[in-house]
Amino acid sequence: MFNWLRKIGGDPSEREIKRLQPILAQINALEEDYQALSDEALRDKTAEFRGRFEEGESLDDLLPEAFAAAREAARRTIGKRHYDVQMLAGAVLHSGRIAEMRTGEGKTLVATLPLYLNAIEGKGAHLVTPNDYLSRLGGGWMGPVYTALGLTVGVISHELAALYDAEYADPLKHPDERLNHWRPVARRDAYQADITYGTNNEFGFDYLRDNMVWEPEQKVQRPLHYAIVDEVDNILVDEARTPLIISGPAEEANQLYGVFAMVVKNLVAVAKSQEDDKNEDIDPNADVIFDEKFRVVTPTERGIDKVESMLHQMNANFTGSIYDPQNAVLTHYLDNALKAQFLFHRDDQYIVNPDGEIVIVDEFTGRLMPGRRYSEGLHQAIEAKEGVHVQRENVTLARITFQNYFRMYEKLAGMTGTAWTEREEFQKIYDLDVVIIPTHRPMIRADQPDLVYKTEDAKFDAVIEEIAELNASGRPVLLGTTSVEKSEHLHELLERRGVPHEVLNAKQHEREAWVIAQAGRSGRDLPEGEGHQSRGGDARAARGRMAAGEREVRARCRPRSAPGRPTCARHRTSRGAPHRPPAPRSLGPSG
Repeated sequence: MFNWLRKIGGDPSEREIKRLQPILAQINALEEDYQALSDEALRDKTAEFRGRFEEGESLDDLLPEAFAAAREAARRTIGKRHYDVQMLAGAVLHSGRIAEMRTGEGKTLVATLPLYLNAIEGKGAHLVTPNDYLSRLGGGWMGPVYTALGLTVGVISHELAALYDAEYADPLKHPDERLNHWRPVARRDAYQADITYGTNNEFGFDYLRDNMVWEPEQKVQRPLHYAIVDEVDNILVDEARTPLIISGPAEEANQLYGVFAMVVKNLVAVAKSQEDDKNEDIDPNADVIFDEKFRVVTPTERGIDKVESMLHQMNANFTGSIYDPQNAVLTHYLDNALKAQFLFHRDDQYIVNPDGEIVIVDEFTGRLMPGRRYSEGLHQAIEAKEGVHVQRENVTLARITFQNYFRMYEKLAGMTGTAWTEREEFQKIYDLDVVIIPTHRPMIRADQPDLVYKTEDAKFDAVIEEIAELNASGRPVLLGTTSVEKSEHLHELLERRGVPHEVLNAKQHEREAWVIAQAGRSGRDLPEGEGHQSRGGDARAARGRMAAGEREVRARCRPRSAPGRPTCARHRTSRGAPHRPPAPRSLGPSG
């Protein structure tokens, strides 16, 4: 459908960029005038804009002057001048749409433009980030810009609510100066700031908590006015149906979690393949059939008989079938035990920390989520499986999904490097259009085709070989995997090969900021970690890296057409280096 419309009416993004050119010309025409203003006169512009807004001018009317003021403030305070394409992206975000910008095009700086303009209304403006570190970093980095314009900036994170204060110095003294000027305040005060940075989780949970208070004065959030969602495809599509749940303690955990954890360990599980949908024959030795794709696990008749036999041996009071009415409650424990045993894996969906607690790993970001627990007894089943203390069960007190939460904003916008492929979903669910922003300079990166291997071992051998070669030539490499377990396996392979590297996964999340900040600098080790762990990180190119060129190697396993057989692929992108065809390698035996 979109291709057909494109042929008739032309590229919609190009049309929108063309439509914004007169506005861009107005902004550029004001640049010299704003450069001539004193710091005090530039700060007073905000009060002037607010006065004109109250007298009836719209934000669209104020846009050229407000953007010109923000550009000048950024130039004076942090030494960065918004490029023309960044001005165009800011206008797109202000209009309540999604700006698709390539990596490295400066989304953090772009956000200052619409945030400043919409903060003029005095109703608050939110910048939603994927993690706490980016909230503090982005707000602290752009804090001087907002301060120069007379605005206040707050940050909401899991353990901190603060206001940006250039005069304040954090006693802990972070190595990154941008993190040192957050003065702790009450959570409500951070939300009262003109602009507030925070994560989707924190904004959502604060909304739930506000709906549980006894008095309106106890609420911390203001009405949801305007928000820009960073990595919008991740938050509004990938995590759209992820529920945020606030729960309270219920009764003590039942000992049956431990009983069923021991029972299911003796069952034989077989993965379901595509052929099983067409063939009714089931492996006669299977006690359990599980489907990783749809996250479903089902006991067979053989498995049910085996479970009932073990229950008879372990509990003399158990009689009949587990599915008899008098035993109906037991199916809850069996279902959770099966899921915990065959669908949830240590160092993939969760880790066990040194205190013996089960900590969930965010499947989208690879980061730990301390304090979060699976609901409906699943977390207790995992605790029993791992042999740690089984904590008491919880009862749900409040619940909302990201999709429902963000649709409550009066105006919503987003930015990411990958939105065009999800444009239909954005339009249908959120009424958000996607506009592709041109790059400041022509793209010189060349995307190369995948290299496919029949076995994972063959793929990893080839990956290690190429990494060693690139490292010897002085090129930095980012190696991404899909789980903590795979990242640690590759860590072992790199150790054996003697290649210096850093591991970045859920177990090293506290070192993430340092690893990302150092990634790619001359003399530094190779960063290696899981999935999206470094997504949105603060990796700024050093001169040595730019001279040598960049390369990224991502190790992935994806399903292939043959049922039950994985295809192991390596996707490569290079910058500043010609592509050379890979030398033939043995694919190894199929299997």
